[in-house]
Amino acid sequence: MRRSTAATPGDQAPDAPGHRPVLLHPLIENLQPRPGQTAVDGTAGAGGVTAALAGRVRPGGRVIAIDRDPDAAATLRQRFAGDPAVRVVHGDFADMESIAATCGVTTADCVALDLGVSSMQLDTAARGFSFMLDGPLDMRMDPGSGDTAAAIVNTYEEDALATLLRELGDERFARQIAREIARRRSQAPLHTTRQLRDAVEASIPRRAWPKRINPATRTFQALRIAVNRELESLERGLQAALHILRPGGRLGVISFHSLEDTLVKNALHVAATACLCPPQQSHCTCAHRATISLVNRKVILPDADELAANPRARSARLRVAEKLADGT
Repeated sequence: MRRSTAATPGDQAPDAPGHRPVLLHPLIENLQPRPGQTAVDGTAGAGGVTAALAGRVRPGGRVIAIDRDPDAAATLRQRFAGDPAVRVVHGDFADMESIAATCGVTTADCVALDLGVSSMQLDTAARGFSFMLDGPLDMRMDPGSGDTAAAIVNTYEEDALATLLRELGDERFARQIAREIARRRSQAPLHTTRQLRDAVEASIPRRAWPKRINPATRTFQALRIAVNRELESLERGLQAALHILRPGGRLGVISFHSLEDTLVKNALHVAATACLCPPQQSHCTCAHRATISLVNRKVILPDADELAANPRARSARLRVAEKLADGT
C-alpha cells in the first residue's frame, strides 16, 4: 500500500467550510490533467476536486462537475458562477456518458470519483446521514427521489433487514439489531437518527462495542448504501467512466469502505486482464481483451499529515487506471 505524499500549493483548492477533500494531491497528480483537456468530476460535492481539476485544465479546458445531491449542485453553481471552465450538472455519475453528451462531450481525458457521503451531508442534521446529529431518518443523496431509510427500517421484514445490515454493513450483530428494531417499531415507528442509534446501541453488548467507531456506524452505512443504491451506481459508473475515457486518459477512484473498494478493485482488475479463461485451459476462448492498465498496483492511502488534519480520511483508498490505446 502506498502512502500519499504531501500536497502542493496548487492543489490546495479553497472549499466549503468544514469540508476537506481527501487524497486530493495524489488524485490530481495521478490523473495528470493538462491545459486544454476535458475532465469529469462525477461526485463533485463541495467542489474541491472540481476546482483542482479546473486549475490544471485552464486555459482552454473544461470540467463537467456532476452531483446527485441538488443542494450540492446548487452550491457548485454558486461557487463556479461565471467560470467558463466548469459546467455543473445535477445527476448520477452512473449516467455520465449521457450527461457528458448533453454538454457536447464524447470523450474525456480524466475522470474522478470520490465515493461515499460528503462532510456537508454528514454535518447537516436534516439530511439524516449522521448518528451524531438528531434528524429525520432520510439518508437520500437526492431527497427528491427514492425511499428513505425510515421506510426501510419500518417496513422490511426482520430477516431481510438483518441480511441488509450483514451484507452492506458487515455488521456481526445484524440479527440482534434487526430484532430490536422490529420490537421497537411494533410500539411506534422509528423516524429519527437518534431513535435508530439508540436501538443499535441497545442491541450490542457494551463490551463488544468497537473501539474506534460508534456502534451504529455499520448500520447507518448499510442503510445509506441501500437507500441510494450506491453499489449499483458504482458498477454502472465505473463502466461509463472507462468507456468515456480517451486512449491514455485516466480514472481515479477514492473509496471509503471495503464494499466499495473491493468492487472497484475487482472491476479494474477484470478490465486490465487480457484473458479471463480458466488457468488450466490450453487456449483462450473468451475473446476478452484488456482495456486499461493499472497505474498503481498498490492502493494509495492517506499519509500521516492528512490523517492528523482530517480524521475522516482514515479509511480512504485511491486506485488509478489508464485507458489503453486500443481500449474500447
